[in-house]
Amino acid sequence: MRRNLTTAEPCVLCGRPAQHRVAGFVQHLDPADCRPTTATAPAPASEQPTRQTPNQPSRTTRPVERAKGPARRAFQKPSGPADLIHQAVQGALAEHQGDVDTATTALLKKAIPDAMRLLDETRKGARYDVIAHPWIPDILKKQTSRGADQIWEARPKWTRHELPPGSHEVTALDINGAYLSALKTHLPLGQLEHSAGPAHDRRRAGVHLITPPPWDHEAVLPNPIGNRDEPGPLWVTEPTLRLLLRLSGPKYGLCAPPEIHESYTSGATENLLEKFRIALKDARDTAITKNDEVTLEYVKAMYSKFVSTMGESNYNRELYRPDWMHIIRSQAFANLWMKAFKAHDEGLAVVRAMGTDELHVIGDWRRVFPAGRGVTEVKVKDTYTTGTDTHTITGEEQE
Repeated sequence: MRRNLTTAEPCVLCGRPAQHRVAGFVQHLDPADCRPTTATAPAPASEQPTRQTPNQPSRTTRPVERAKGPARRAFQKPSGPADLIHQAVQGALAEHQGDVDTATTALLKKAIPDAMRLLDETRKGARYDVIAHPWIPDILKKQTSRGADQIWEARPKWTRHELPPGSHEVTALDINGAYLSALKTHLPLGQLEHSAGPAHDRRRAGVHLITPPPWDHEAVLPNPIGNRDEPGPLWVTEPTLRLLLRLSGPKYGLCAPPEIHESYTSGATENLLEKFRIALKDARDTAITKNDEVTLEYVKAMYSKFVSTMGESNYNRELYRPDWMHIIRSQAFANLWMKAFKAHDEGLAVVRAMGTDELHVIGDWRRVFPAGRGVTEVKVKDTYTTGTDTHTITGEEQE
């Protein structure tokens, strides 16, 4: 609705006198009349300088920004990191004329650069800077071109040697998005610095040379440091050390504290990759709801390849953090161990714990773990019957 004014009032766009009010706002009808005030034009009364009294502190006023062109529309659909995933999927489908298989293959090939682009987007305005190529100690470098470094990730590969008497139905559970959940872990921000002695600073993270404590619960629970044949000290990551310290504390009392000999650490945060993780998780959740297998496979490739190529890899030259790679993997293994302990603590018999996502149990697992495809849920991979009155799991069954 337009109304003519008897007395000119300042235009909401340029501040110059205008004779019309449109939809409640004073403005010029002709764009040619709507222009910024010149330097010689008197300032509106609201912008006139105020006299300072001796007891009145001076105040700096932020300059007012004048709107340019049409006002921004309200209630616009918000954009963010998740849009990068959606746009990539839609672009691939359009490029390949809706061929799901071909589009998925194309997306998987560019999952690594797309993950790095998403990381950059989620890091905008972040409190902490990512140091992508810091100095790395020799223990984190491969000993040969095809060999490994000296870090022990504590990967579980455990099968219960003896079952309770009787015949049992075993459920093999699949832990969803194990590496995705493991992105929430304490990561060192900068260059790792060496320290000696038994102290552990929870504000820092890295890798530690420890002598692990004896484990007396092998009959019912896997060793938190995984299957290790050689005794003595070994280099472990932050999640493994924190898990051992936790289990040795008064709440659990399952082992003695590990003996720390030396460490390479840096100031750390648990939330360094949190926005990145949430963007991927939200895209994954939406894809599951919509039965969008293209996006689901694409997201899985983004976070799994992101983890696997951040060390010494020719496929990702943007990020060289083998310490992060080991820490995230170890966090996934520690998360699986804690699920095994939860099952045991809730009265289930734990039969097997393997890798990042495989947990076999006897009993009503649904009262312990929610079923579904979400990252906080589990799904059934297999069920089988095993056991006798005095049953020992054989090597063939373990495989």
